[in-house]
Amino acid sequence: MSVNKEVKRITTHTMQEMKQKGVKISMLTAYDYSMAKIIDDAGIDIILVGDSASNVMAGHETTLPITLDQMIYHASSVIRAVNRSFVVVDLPFGSYQGDSKQALSSSIRIMKESGAHGVKLEGGQEVGESVKRILTAGVPVMGHLGLTPQSIYKFGTYTVRAKEEEEANRLIEDAKYLESLGCFALVLEKIPADLAKKVADELTIPVIGIGAGNGVDGQVLVTHDLLGITKEFKPRFLRRYEDLYGKMKDAFESYIRDVKSGDFPNEEEQY
Repeated sequence: MSVNKEVKRITTHTMQEMKQKGVKISMLTAYDYSMAKIIDDAGIDIILVGDSASNVMAGHETTLPITLDQMIYHASSVIRAVNRSFVVVDLPFGSYQGDSKQALSSSIRIMKESGAHGVKLEGGQEVGESVKRILTAGVPVMGHLGLTPQSIYKFGTYTVRAKEEEEANRLIEDAKYLESLGCFALVLEKIPADLAKKVADELTIPVIGIGAGNGVDGQVLVTHDLLGITKEFKPRFLRRYEDLYGKMKDAFESYIRDVKSGDFPNEEEQY
């Protein structure tokens, strides 16, 4: 099925249609104009301006330090590049938890100042009031359950979540709850494949997985991981499609050699 190829711009309605027709949804991260332009041109369905920018772009150990202002800066850069993809932006840590008014104002700032199409936040019933309030303003909300990186200090580890029955049942409850509130889609991170499939089968909204097996409605990866620009991160769920770290390093070394030897610029490369 090529429903996603025929569409001029991906919307929440398009994604719902894709789920109903069994068309898998593709999603990748972007944090800047140049990368977003290439990803959009390639035909991706959803671009996530992820708080993973905290790790990938800023070199922090966790996603916690990135601010709302920084997320808006990244999102604005991405939006200027995009013609077709649906752009969703992570609400950063501290911008929505425990205060639904703050959650609403954070979301409105993202939508107004960046031009994004929706927001994503982590958590289930504990963020229910925030989700409800954001939705009252007409802002599309994507949920995120399973391994929620903003809660890393609570978990204490990045291992697979919801392997035990109690946590699995709570995750199913949370997923149904987020759907009932009106979330347009859900990300499931690093949970058993059988559980992720069960959630996707029981929900009417699209479920996007990362480390959640192939029984869901779509997949998301961090672009820098997929391209092999990052080297240290090697989880089982990651497929590297390129080794850009090696290729870029080779190119830089060649440039350095040519500058040092006087070979660059040559006669044709000067005025």
